[in-house]
Amino acid sequence: MFYPIIDAHAHLWLRQDTEVEEKKIRTLENGKSEFMGEVRQMLPPFMIDGRNTAEIFLSNMDYAQVSAAVITQEYIDGLQNDYLLEVQNKYPGRFLCCGMIDVRQPGYFNHVAQLIEQKFRAIKIPANRMVTEKGKISLTEEELMWVFRLMEKNNIILSIDLADGMEQVPEMQEIIAECPMLKIAIGHFGMVTRDDWQEQIKLALHKNVMIESGGITWLFNDEFYPFTGAVEAIKEAADLVGMDKLMWGSDYPRTITAITYRMSYDFVVKSNLLSEEDKTLFLGKNAEKFYGFKKLQELPYIKNMSE
Repeated sequence: MFYPIIDAHAHLWLRQDTEVEEKKIRTLENGKSEFMGEVRQMLPPFMIDGRNTAEIFLSNMDYAQVSAAVITQEYIDGLQNDYLLEVQNKYPGRFLCCGMIDVRQPGYFNHVAQLIEQKFRAIKIPANRMVTEKGKISLTEEELMWVFRLMEKNNIILSIDLADGMEQVPEMQEIIAECPMLKIAIGHFGMVTRDDWQEQIKLALHKNVMIESGGITWLFNDEFYPFTGAVEAIKEAADLVGMDKLMWGSDYPRTITAITYRMSYDFVVKSNLLSEEDKTLFLGKNAEKFYGFKKLQELPYIKNMSE
């Protein structure tokens, strides 16, 4: 059957050139990057110039029959707001792009107001990396709470990755209580495979909170394809909060250094542990409703030369 597929967690950038916790991340050649003191294969090696562009991703999406994608951000890639604004304007039917603020720098409330004015419909906060030389930044500090209230007022979606386990769950509970109409997408499937990951999942018991699975194949990389443990985790999460609160995400392009883009979701399609209804909700229908995608493009299957 046709699944309207939406990727709820992917990345784009033109170049990486930033620092996290005083460690450099910068683009090298042949898909490699200097990453916090070592060289890592950040992209597939055929992306020789290090440019992770919308056009390359669209080619992957068309081939894999993915109708649309949410482009999130991460401090390890540097702020990509200018490029993502261009992408959003150029391909509005295919991409919903998150703006990003750097809460490690002063004045970020004014920055989020600017991003809202520029018509970003979602804002990303990599809460798992909110660390300065003075220590960890609280999610409930006064200026951040101003940000969340402003986002709630303007119907802006919060895309957020949390630290492992329970660490930031109590703060998220406070934010949800203070801003009950703020729409929130929690990334990396609650850092599944880490202790107490279910506590992040249970945040989706709140009306406006969703969970997306960006990076789930990375977290189950030791198990590898067909990622049966990941499917079992999806079922466990559905038992906790309902399948209607879960969304598929790939964490493209980092995950496709190990597998193809299609493989990042077809382990769900091919699993006999999930019903057809579960697959339809998880792979696209939930994200279509939550992010407000309209008129999704139906893409044909292109037969491989090897078939």
